[in-house]
Amino acid sequence: MSNRNSQANKQAARERLRAERERQAKKERLRRQLVVGGAVVGVLAVAGGIGLAVAKSGGSGGGRGAAAAAGDSKVWVKAAKAKLVKPANTSGPKGTTIIIGKPEAKNTLSLFEDPRCPGCAGFEQTAGATVEKDIKDGKYKAAYHLGTFLDANLQGTGSKNALSALGAALNVSPDAFLKYKYALYSKEYHPDERGPDKFADDGYLLKVADTVPALKGNAAFQKAVKGGTYDKWALEVSDDFTSYKDVTSTPTVKVNDTVIGTQTPRGMVAPSTVAEFNSMVDKQLKH
Repeated sequence: MSNRNSQANKQAARERLRAERERQAKKERLRRQLVVGGAVVGVLAVAGGIGLAVAKSGGSGGGRGAAAAAGDSKVWVKAAKAKLVKPANTSGPKGTTIIIGKPEAKNTLSLFEDPRCPGCAGFEQTAGATVEKDIKDGKYKAAYHLGTFLDANLQGTGSKNALSALGAALNVSPDAFLKYKYALYSKEYHPDERGPDKFADDGYLLKVADTVPALKGNAAFQKAVKGGTYDKWALEVSDDFTSYKDVTSTPTVKVNDTVIGTQTPRGMVAPSTVAEFNSMVDKQLKH
């Protein structure tokens, strides 16, 4: 479980703090070397107290990834001022409402996740297929709320970048969105939070997308990812995520208006097995 307010309220575990110090020291050494694998790694303080943004790494995907390799670390600053482009299959004034499933479904499962969150990856690897089946069966419709707070906590831009790519997938179809999200959280492709910010590389995101039939070789999707078509939208979705004050960690799972999981000293922990998930969901369903 990743706490959205971990840095601000100093509730992170001691070992996480120690690991963070070691990671920062390593990054500082790399920064002084200036060139890492042929790409300049620039760190920039983002105005408005958002935190730190690391220039996107890797040029394999072209587009924004190539721009970052050339030293352009202002991608997301520019995105905040860009014109909003909303993906298909969204609703609301800013397209931040993402609901997938049969409109007539009486119940709603709400998922609050961050693309870089390891706990979210664990939940998706465990219950993701069940959620997808339940949506198709009409057991409930699913509302997705995606945040990017880990970019500030861990440094980097991978959460925002992955969210923008998910917008491009959602523009293709709800099914493409679900399968791409599932692939990004898979054991094979989800990056270790202590390792490189792989989602900051467009090329890596496109590599993962190639595992989804609807996205493989999809020129329009690839263009949207490389060009950052949904970058502004990703920022709006992330901003909407922060408006849910009762959500203090990810993953948070709600059935209708009730958070389900196991209460611990660190907060509510999402169901860790399919059986536990099904049991907790069933108790909250309206019939």
